[in-house]
Amino acid sequence: MKTTWKDIAPIPTSTEFLDIVLSRTQRRLPTQIRAGFKISRIRSFYTRKVKYTSETFAEKLQAILDGFPRLQDIHPFHRDLMNTLYDADHFKIALGQISTAKRLIETVSRDYVRLLKYGQSLFQCKQLKRAALGRMATITKRLRDPLTYLESVRQHCSRLPSIDPNTRTLLICGYPNTGKSSFLKNISRADVDIQPYAFTTKSLFVGHFDYKMLRFQAIDTPGILDHPLEEMNTIEMQSVTAIAHLRSAILYFMDLSEHCGYSVDAQIKLYHNIKPLFANKLTFIVINKIDLLRPDQLDQVTSNKLQAILKAGEVELLEVSCATTEGVMQARNAACDRLIAVRNAEKLKAGTNSAGEPTGRLGDLLKRIHVAQPLGGVVREIFIPEGVKDKMKFDIDDPNRPKTERDLEIENGGPGVYNIDLKKQYLLDDDAWKNDKVPEIFNGQNVYDWVDPDIAKKLAELEEEEEKLDAEGYYDEDKDMEDDEAATIRYRAELIREKRQLIRNEAKLRKSLKNRAMMPRASKAKQKTVSEMTSHLGELGLRSDKATSRARSQSRGRPLTRIPADSTDAMDVELTLSQRARSKTREPSTNRRDDGVTSVTARDKADRIAKLNQRKMNRMARQGEGDRHTTAALAKHLNSGKRGGGKTQWR
Repeated sequence: MKTTWKDIAPIPTSTEFLDIVLSRTQRRLPTQIRAGFKISRIRSFYTRKVKYTSETFAEKLQAILDGFPRLQDIHPFHRDLMNTLYDADHFKIALGQISTAKRLIETVSRDYVRLLKYGQSLFQCKQLKRAALGRMATITKRLRDPLTYLESVRQHCSRLPSIDPNTRTLLICGYPNTGKSSFLKNISRADVDIQPYAFTTKSLFVGHFDYKMLRFQAIDTPGILDHPLEEMNTIEMQSVTAIAHLRSAILYFMDLSEHCGYSVDAQIKLYHNIKPLFANKLTFIVINKIDLLRPDQLDQVTSNKLQAILKAGEVELLEVSCATTEGVMQARNAACDRLIAVRNAEKLKAGTNSAGEPTGRLGDLLKRIHVAQPLGGVVREIFIPEGVKDKMKFDIDDPNRPKTERDLEIENGGPGVYNIDLKKQYLLDDDAWKNDKVPEIFNGQNVYDWVDPDIAKKLAELEEEEEKLDAEGYYDEDKDMEDDEAATIRYRAELIREKRQLIRNEAKLRKSLKNRAMMPRASKAKQKTVSEMTSHLGELGLRSDKATSRARSQSRGRPLTRIPADSTDAMDVELTLSQRARSKTREPSTNRRDDGVTSVTARDKADRIAKLNQRKMNRMARQGEGDRHTTAALAKHLNSGKRGGGKTQWR
């Protein structure tokens, strides 16, 4: 896992945190409640406000928790570095306080949402909301110290160098003022502060460089003094942490001229004390400042102590001078070569099984390689064709050398004039076939040019045979079968067309009945006369006298009384005419609600069924036959508002 400290977002103070959350809540849920609103609406509004505030607090606090890496999930180097710089216990306590505050705020939200469900008035709901937000604000104010501490940790972490624990690394260590920073500045692009006094480097510095098209990182560590681990300060513990946890090549710097302020014996003793940290790592003893004193100029006793370090064969001696840059790049390249070789060997020998066979990348590679060997122990000698042995070697100065395509191009007009012939090297039985359009060869002959001399005779025989079969009726049965199949297909296609047409008609009918009654209105075209009804019932063998009398009694036609022919009274005639006029125009006074209903129970049942039938229409928001609203297709500015002076279309 690569840890990037610079990605951690800034952490506000408790006051800023509170302002951010409350202002966001007010912008998202502005107060829109009045005393005349229903109590359910008031409760839901303040419930939303409490919930949204709690969710915002929880979201911000969770972002802080997620921004910092979990110590148990990161590389041991970064974990120990965090422990060295900031004390891991304090760091965990601060994050734990943030997590506890988040849980308390969520608990407060749940409690007050439960209380708001039973709020009886606007004032009571508002007071519950104020109490909930007040408790959340109090919890947030108590986070002043943890937030301040975490912000200081974030700022310091953002200034730390980005160190990849798994990449190719050169780790430079040793006593203070031995030339470690100067070496890093010479081999990389790192901007390191170099001063002629001890402990100039107080933290880890990283420089990057490329060698053999590979990226390396070189880490300059602060100087280490020779005293127990418990007495080391924070600056020295950074070096110990890097040496202990990074997979790297160790460059232990020594100053034999003792200009660093420490004797050679002290530097050798420090090497032996921190040597357990170099386990399973490449180690190089780098003798710096050879322009002042070289290893062969040491006294015999000191030289023997230095040679004792190199006796094991695991440690290599390098000589450099950072002041004159003598041997600097050679030392860097030697360390990089050894490091590349060791890392490649580790990758290839990543593991072995119980039989001792490699199971890592080398094992995967060997599984994909198969070397075929002759059976029976036969030895296959190397065979080189004679044409290859006798082939003349190409010499540009030889006038008799074979001509290349480049030579032919120059002789024939150069590029754009000469066109290479890609077919001239074809191996065919006849060279005349090389330029054929379709050079398809079969049995040594070109198929395009090959013609059977008996093809015309065979074709005539075949046509004669087909005519004979047709005359004998060999193909008639097939034609009948084809006719039956074609008729079946046509019949099925006609059924499909009829079905499609029925579906279309049904869809058109549904669209046309969108705003009309489902049951058709009675019209004159559907009315039948009494005589038609009587004749129809007679054809069915039914008696029609009762149905005829009932139909005549319910008809609204003229009364059966007639004006006497011998009547001469003007009043009688006038009265009779007025009665006839009224008989044509009056309508029966029927109650459509109670028409055809025999009891109150039946009336209630009919209302209930009507409501159930209307429920689907209401849920689907479909228009009914009684809707007379203005559709959205009409322009609003022409169909709304007060009508003033002027024409309608200009309003």
